[in-house]
Amino acid sequence: MRFCSLGSGSTGNAWLVESGKTRVLIDCGIGPDRLTARLLRAGIDAASIDAILVTHEHDDHVGGAAAFSRRHSIPVHATYGTVQGSGAALAGVDRLLELEPSGRLSIGDIEVLPVAVPHDAREPVQYVLGDGVVRLGVITDLGSITPHVIAAFSGLDALVLEANHDEDMLRQGPYPKFLKERVGGRYGHLSNAVAARLLGAVAGDRLQHVVAAHLSLKNNTALLARSAFAAALGCAGDWIAIATEDGLDWREITPVRG
Repeated sequence: MRFCSLGSGSTGNAWLVESGKTRVLIDCGIGPDRLTARLLRAGIDAASIDAILVTHEHDDHVGGAAAFSRRHSIPVHATYGTVQGSGAALAGVDRLLELEPSGRLSIGDIEVLPVAVPHDAREPVQYVLGDGVVRLGVITDLGSITPHVIAAFSGLDALVLEANHDEDMLRQGPYPKFLKERVGGRYGHLSNAVAARLLGAVAGDRLQHVVAAHLSLKNNTALLARSAFAAALGCAGDWIAIATEDGLDWREITPVRG
């Protein structure tokens, strides 16, 4: 199994996961032309995508899904609440398939587990994907840590984890008071410090890749996110990868032997 980012942050999110002959997108918050160009950059034909898994209805995660789905006849999977909250963003999708939080599904060679999470959306989920040998967790929008989240994302081989903001930068930054309270609240986004606590709680001996994702351009830096994650794992900062607005190159997940 391998994965890459085609964009991460408030300007648009999309993650590509591949195992065997199966390719799925997690979120599609990027317009179809720009997304197609980024797929080509990653060596992938847009028409080869098997499914789009939507996490929630916010535009930076779902804004390009309908157009991309229609262009290439790709099914879209989302919870009932996400579909209802998306409105026109998912209008015209030919194959819009409802999924249940914690209800496993198989898409070709990839097994998908949607995980219900606290976030300010109708019925948000994040995802664990596996191929029977290795497992990848993707957490891009999470307001707070819950026992359910810890259980679902423990013992992974790779983890994409939101590190949205530095608490001091958010407090002193340019956002209005209501937005600071939303971002920093229990249904908002993870700070570096809280994300690092989650990382420390779920990390195991199998973990090969950690990617800090969804960094705020105004309230965080790659250095701060890396430092927090590295401290949680006791590793060098440059072992932590950073997904930017432009994406992140392929990361290969190798089966653990022995």
